[in-house]
Amino acid sequence: MIHWGTALERVAIVVVSFAIAAGIVVLLSGFFSSRDPGGVSGVFAGPGSAFRDLGDAPLRPGEPKPVYDSNPPTSGPHAPTPIHSDESVLDDNQILTALSAGDVILLYGGSSPPPGLAELARSISSGPFSPALAQTGQAVILARLPGIDGILALAWTRMLPITGIVRVTVGNDGVLKQFIESWLGRGASVAAARRNN
Repeated sequence: MIHWGTALERVAIVVVSFAIAAGIVVLLSGFFSSRDPGGVSGVFAGPGSAFRDLGDAPLRPGEPKPVYDSNPPTSGPHAPTPIHSDESVLDDNQILTALSAGDVILLYGGSSPPPGLAELARSISSGPFSPALAQTGQAVILARLPGIDGILALAWTRMLPITGIVRVTVGNDGVLKQFIESWLGRGASVAAARRNN
């Protein structure tokens, strides 16, 4: 014999239990998402080693250069110094000015860039190097760094060493091309905007 009162009570208990469980899930989801630090869900993890963002505050004349956490530096206070030509040796201020704007710098150790490097840079940037293009953060800048083996790619808070490369070809340019495409245009202001969102 079926006791309808007992069966209805069981159904009511199951329905109420599901409703309470769903309510708890909704409340906890809202609680934890409100505690999510800004910018974390939108962090872009591209190629290269990541370094702390040391900011891009301008140094005043005579103010000492800070200690950077990478060599060459990938972020940090500096005396804004534009780059007037590529394929030259750059100082830390020029490097940081370019990276802060969003440019990508490709360093090489020889007296001239490895064959194919200039072609790769020009195929991705918005045109051949010019100081005006570098100021917009859309330049891929080639620069000499005597003593390195291969190519060292720099972007704001990013560095990618590629050792042993003597010629850039379609067959070996994959990670370098990905680095440039990932970080070109992502300078200090873009990084700050991601942190603040």
